[in-house]
Amino acid sequence: MPALCLPPQCTPDAGPGQSLHLASITKNGRYSSHPYTMNVIVFFAVLAFSLQMRNSLEQRRRVLFLGRYLRRYQIESLMQSLVDGYLRAMGEQDVERRQSIWSMLTQTEAQLYEQFQSLLIDLADANPRELGASTLPLSLPLATRWLPSATFNLREVLLVHGDGIARMLSNAAGLSERDRSYCLVAELLLMQHSCHWFCKSRWIASARMLARHQTSHDQLLQAVSAATRSAYRKIMGI
Repeated sequence: MPALCLPPQCTPDAGPGQSLHLASITKNGRYSSHPYTMNVIVFFAVLAFSLQMRNSLEQRRRVLFLGRYLRRYQIESLMQSLVDGYLRAMGEQDVERRQSIWSMLTQTEAQLYEQFQSLLIDLADANPRELGASTLPLSLPLATRWLPSATFNLREVLLVHGDGIARMLSNAAGLSERDRSYCLVAELLLMQHSCHWFCKSRWIASARMLARHQTSHDQLLQAVSAATRSAYRKIMGI
């Protein structure tokens, strides 16, 4: 004979005003923690989703902020022209033609430097709060507020890169054209890494650098000038 399923108000063990939740009772008569566990899971799922959305919004804000300034210039295209020109010059066997390529690249170097200095002047008027980003490897929402000591200022680090670029262009160390161009490319790529770090995170910036240029962050730091490396590490906390 099938067992009868009594409603809670008719259950013998239920006292006046009490209601037993049969779904939360296991076969051995003990209460199950499944409803509580589900509530905890849902809470943390909603919390994780909210934090991720906040993090994405902050990253998007930084991307749009930097994009408003960079779109006024051709810094990235000038960088690519220099890199391609350097590679062409280094691969040229004829001395005269190689020297001619070096000479033609001088104008591109000057244009890049002038535009980069103009960018720094523009950023001087920006709100300091908009220039901040976390030095932590992983991007976290509100990290600049929770950990202000682990925050870098974009303009400050770009000033370091600007000094590094100027140092290579003046070539006060008397490097050969090959060595000077190698160090200048490293200075430019490290600057690009800093921009990606500001927009996203250190890990993402390093992954992009490795994927696009087959160069690690540590390799860039070793290739730039000692002055750039020292100042950069101080600002970025590494």
